[in-house]
Amino acid sequence: MLYLVHMVVRIPDTVPAEEAARIKAEEKAYSQSLQRSGKWPSIWRVVGEYANYSVFDVESNDELHTLLSQLPLFPYMDISVTPLARHPSAI
Repeated sequence: MLYLVHMVVRIPDTVPAEEAARIKAEEKAYSQSLQRSGKWPSIWRVVGEYANYSVFDVESNDELHTLLSQLPLFPYMDISVTPLARHPSAI
């Protein structure tokens, strides 16, 4: 199942810079492992924002929820999910 996921990150100013850097490093490692596994085949930065659009390829809604909720930045994210279906004109 394919999903388009929009993630907007909002780390509060109250999080110390060293902690934010640690969380971001963990986020990068986790997201890259999901990309290598094929679960997260595409990620695109939103210009001028701390946000991205990503495509996830997973077996179920539950698997997507689990993967997203394990993101180290998850507590600081606003996430919207759109299920995708193949377009009949796609080649």
